[in-house]
Amino acid sequence: MGICNVHERELPVPPATVGALIDGLASAHDPLWPGRDWPPMRLDRPLGEGAAGGHGPVRYTVVAHVPGTWVRFAFRGPRGFDGFHEYTVHSLGERRSVLRHTLAMRARGPARLSWPLVYRPLHDAVLEDSLDRAEFACTGTVARPARWSPYVRLLRRLAGNSRDSSAGTGISTVPRRAER
Repeated sequence: MGICNVHERELPVPPATVGALIDGLASAHDPLWPGRDWPPMRLDRPLGEGAAGGHGPVRYTVVAHVPGTWVRFAFRGPRGFDGFHEYTVHSLGERRSVLRHTLAMRARGPARLSWPLVYRPLHDAVLEDSLDRAEFACTGTVARPARWSPYVRLLRRLAGNSRDSSAGTGISTVPRRAER
């Protein structure tokens, strides 16, 4: 089963500003990954080719990194995930950019069921939270914060992640944490 899953957000800032968010992935003060509400992204060394790690049960290795522009991670797990995910920055001029996350993979074996039933809903939610963090980092606000669906909240409860709020918002910005 071939999968191409894309999430993107247009941001009113220069590409270099968005690229700095990508370059901060898995760092101590990661401005992009919503590690307060989701398993944190961890790598065995600073972001760069050859760094290995993941988040939760998802394992990967950095296979390409162009600072300020692009990072690609090749999957090593879960079993049956054969492909990659990446963050890229696309210029819309001097003062506008698009931050895009693309997941492209072939689901084999158990992933033919686990991707659509478990991983895709969680993936979609965490990526929208990540884009909310990018928007907040670039503008100080989020125009339309992502909200977790009832199914995502159920999956999170079943996985033992009880950090959901009654409001069910997935936004991971520091100023809104107290409201969760």
